[in-house]
Amino acid sequence: MRYMIIVKATAETETASAPAQTLNAALHTFHRELGEAGVLRDLTALHPSSEGWRIQYEGDGHDVVTGPFGEPTGIVAGYTVIEVPTREAAIEWSRRFPNPAGNGVGEIEVRALFELAPPEPIDPAEIRRRMALGEELPE
Repeated sequence: MRYMIIVKATAETETASAPAQTLNAALHTFHRELGEAGVLRDLTALHPSSEGWRIQYEGDGHDVVTGPFGEPTGIVAGYTVIEVPTREAAIEWSRRFPNPAGNGVGEIEVRALFELAPPEPIDPAEIRRRMALGEELPE
């Protein structure tokens, strides 16, 4: 089963372009251990919310809201995806995750990912052909 370790933003991650050197070294070590154990599937850090935007929906309409988004509470700063056989294994790996705030107050959240089947690939030429003939498109 795959799990996403969600790194919550801090004041530092919302102002910095990259993690502090000591935190970066700890994260590198942790991710290397995940890789060596064969459970690492994906990882990345995100730029501060000041460089992002949100799309807010109401009915059929939507608005683009640009960052920053205020207090870092609830903002995602990065993630790591692991694949392990049990929830307990995910808990054990997540306990080893370095404090994302260095020596300050930090938080990660761990959530199981739904295992969805990828959609069948669709050939763009086939879509154009069906549209030209007025045929129904595949769902």
